[in-house]
Amino acid sequence: MGYRIGNGYDVHAIREGLPMWLCGIKVDSDKGFVAHSDGDVAIHALCDALLGAAALGDIGLHFPDSDPKYKGIDSKVLLRKVVEMTAANEYAIGNVDITIALQEPKLRPYIDKMRETLAATMGIDVSRVSVKATTTERLGFVGRGEGCEAWATVLLTGKQLTGK
Repeated sequence: MGYRIGNGYDVHAIREGLPMWLCGIKVDSDKGFVAHSDGDVAIHALCDALLGAAALGDIGLHFPDSDPKYKGIDSKVLLRKVVEMTAANEYAIGNVDITIALQEPKLRPYIDKMRETLAATMGIDVSRVSVKATTTERLGFVGRGEGCEAWATVLLTGKQLTGK
């Protein structure tokens, strides 16, 4: 059995009057993410981690923000497509670990639902999904409430890895 590790990162600006989607759920906030899609920074990082682990490029390659068909798209749709791509390349998800940096609102009340939503979207057990949230102690653009960052790490299992 082969193992592949992938890392993903994404960032979006925050603006009043937009919805805030994180890990596939709507977070109660009067501010949300500026983006071509629904702006789910955590799912975008997760997609990049999955694609990177399978050496399939990145989210912008497969779902460019210049394509009008992705305008406002639910990021769970993108995640399902990415999971299908990794499965087509004979990889299965071992586990995923996501960290979200956001000054406010506090995400602890949403974490369990985020994990459940991601697990259901990827077709894996919730025990394989970790979501953590942090602030930046009011430092930098995240601390000033100007944006949100997310990092994702994934482990894929699958094809026996040989030299080629």
